[in-house]
Amino acid sequence: MTDSIMSKAATMEIPINSNGDTGTLPEDDSLEQAAKLQWSLDEQVGSSRGTRDLQQVMVSGPNLNETSIVSGGYGGTAEGIIPTSSIKGPAVRYNAEFNKRIPVTGLGSNMHHSSSSSSMTAEELTRGVAVEKLETMKKWGLNTYKCTKQMISERFGRGSRTVDLELEAQIEVLRDTKRKYENVLRLARALTNHFYNMVQTQHALGDTFADLSQKSPELRDEFGYNAETQKLLCKNGETLLGAINFFVSSINTLVNKTMEDTLMTIKMYENARLEFDAYRSDLEELSLGPRDAVAMARIDAAQQQYQVHKEKYERLRSDVIIKLKFLEENKVKVMHKQLLLFHNAISAYFAGNQQQLEQTLKQFNIKLRPPGADKPSWLEEQ
Repeated sequence: MTDSIMSKAATMEIPINSNGDTGTLPEDDSLEQAAKLQWSLDEQVGSSRGTRDLQQVMVSGPNLNETSIVSGGYGGTAEGIIPTSSIKGPAVRYNAEFNKRIPVTGLGSNMHHSSSSSSMTAEELTRGVAVEKLETMKKWGLNTYKCTKQMISERFGRGSRTVDLELEAQIEVLRDTKRKYENVLRLARALTNHFYNMVQTQHALGDTFADLSQKSPELRDEFGYNAETQKLLCKNGETLLGAINFFVSSINTLVNKTMEDTLMTIKMYENARLEFDAYRSDLEELSLGPRDAVAMARIDAAQQQYQVHKEKYERLRSDVIIKLKFLEENKVKVMHKQLLLFHNAISAYFAGNQQQLEQTLKQFNIKLRPPGADKPSWLEEQ
């Protein structure tokens, strides 16, 4: 056994000096050789055990087909060589000193973390939008409920409402005036249509008289006189149509734009008044109830809402007063001009005073369209 150990030691223990040359063993130094042999055997056993532990630790490692891990020391057994093709699982670094597995994280984990963060950010954004919409719907529903309750209470005579008698009277006058002006506008348009048809009839009649004047020598003068008269009436009629159209356009602007704009502000004011009364009634009901901590918190919130709607109501009330004032001034100015135009044009036409009729149009800066200008050109029709 000693011979086999000595022969194995002779094959394994080949000392190398600093220059790379092999050293020589003294023949008579047997104790030193035996100590070195024992140390070499212990190192092989420890290395083999470390290799087994490392193989067990790295069983779940990655598949690296072209490399292998070899345990340290010469003369190790086959168990000291671990083919990496058999290693599966996440990559680890083996720390022999502490016998721990240290996971190796790379670019993939960073990308997964980044995508997770972006998805969480998008989810939070969506959740925030949904919460905001829910709060808006909640406020709208609460406000609608309070206003509906106040409206029903007012109609059945159980609820009180804020009334401005002077302003309410002005609003009623405006609505009545708008109805009457709409009737004037409707009649003026009807007059325009009828008069336009009459002018077109006179124009056709004048052309017929002129044609008969050429084909009836015995009645040439009579047909000629009537043709000239119808053409003159047709020309004056077109001038009058220009004046009436200007009158209709101005009344339409006053009724359907200026008055309508004021009425829209009045509608907003009335809605604000209803909301103000609804929150005022709510505050009054809460004030008559108990005064514990929860009730006081509700009263404070109702007081804030009441103040907000009160300011809105007063602001719109001021806007309505100002618009009514300017509307009245504008209405007087516009109607004074348009009624004077309508009177002078109608009087001049039926009096047969062509010069005065043309002067009336110049006075109000009305320009007549040339014949056929009402019809679009062939290029505009394409």
